[in-house]
Amino acid sequence: MSVPRCTRPPLRLPMLALLLATALLVPATGAAAQVNPQAQGAPDTVLQWFDETQAALVTADYPTQVTNMRLWAISWIAASRAIGPGHGPFADAALASAVHDSLAALVPARAPQLTAALAATLARLPRGSATSRGVAAGRAAAARILAERAGDGLDPASVNTPFTPPSDAPGIWRPTPPGFNPAVQAGQGRARPFLLDRADRFRPSPPPSLTSPQYARDFAETKAFGRLDSTVRTPDQSSVALLWQPAALANWTQMLRQVLAAGVPRSTGDRARLLATFHAVTADAYIAVYEAKYVYLRWRPVTAIHLAAIDGNPDTRADPTWTSLFPPPDNSEYPSGHNGYTGAAVTVLTELLGPQPPRPLTLTAATAPGFTRTYTSWTQVAEDVLNARVWAGIHFRTSDRAGLRLGLQVARFDLARAGW
Repeated sequence: MSVPRCTRPPLRLPMLALLLATALLVPATGAAAQVNPQAQGAPDTVLQWFDETQAALVTADYPTQVTNMRLWAISWIAASRAIGPGHGPFADAALASAVHDSLAALVPARAPQLTAALAATLARLPRGSATSRGVAAGRAAAARILAERAGDGLDPASVNTPFTPPSDAPGIWRPTPPGFNPAVQAGQGRARPFLLDRADRFRPSPPPSLTSPQYARDFAETKAFGRLDSTVRTPDQSSVALLWQPAALANWTQMLRQVLAAGVPRSTGDRARLLATFHAVTADAYIAVYEAKYVYLRWRPVTAIHLAAIDGNPDTRADPTWTSLFPPPDNSEYPSGHNGYTGAAVTVLTELLGPQPPRPLTLTAATAPGFTRTYTSWTQVAEDVLNARVWAGIHFRTSDRAGLRLGLQVARFDLARAGW
């Protein structure tokens, strides 16, 4: 069987192409033309508390990424609700108080730094009823969302419930080299979403049969392009795969900050709503992905390639020496979590900002030292993430496409319900 060509192919997802080709709410030119009043020299309250949220995550050091997503979503839903249609000192005070109280409750060890940051924000606002009302609104909104999300199943212990694979049958996930660690995040799909009514609403159809032509094509592509010592993967493809090795949240947050620093959207309230919506929707997509992962329990490419000479499919020949570019996550392969997150992310940002960021975005990662990727559209990001997981050898292309589509479906459902 000839090795399939893999040189950044088109997505071939009509729904995604349609969505990303059109700005559903705000034309890209209009979004880029908006200017944040705080960008004229005054301190930017949104960026200040964006950075405080990032710092709180470092202090918390959660072992599960969805718990980090939860922290972002709770803090910025509180901010968005507190601001409402408000503006000026009220909006800044409401935002700072809402994020402060949320983070202080979720990461008590960070409380002294958060208190100092709140004092700095309030010190630069005029004294008066607007600021006082903003503080009260922020505190009330934080208390409300913290109560709503209590016991939502997104704490590390609930997410990482123990899991034993049912068998070592062909196609079924089992621990992977080099660590052969037990499965993680088995409880994530049972958590309570933010906007999605149930985690299985958009569960994808089953992955291709092990004897299908599609599986053979996926197998051959990942086997050729994803191996550690691949002779067909280009240096640029290797760098893209390593760039997207970190958790999707880390890379997308890096790009989100650049969007906000460009002064888009214009108002404090709209910027808070962007962050609230982005993090709630991507968390929901991540929950939905893991619900499906632990239903289908598909084996990772490394297991398939080591063992997978399947009767009736001579093109899936085993190679017990094969190693992926970097070790796979310790859970089921189908559907792709990075792509589920990305499908949701690009849908939210396309709908709220248009098909392009307000300015080119640069992405770096410690896993790809010296490599920088610049993006001028959300579609480019989606294409890279889809390809990166194949080039890394940790996913089959069908799984990446299924994850991307699942994230897009969750996002469209959630966006119709978001009303912070």
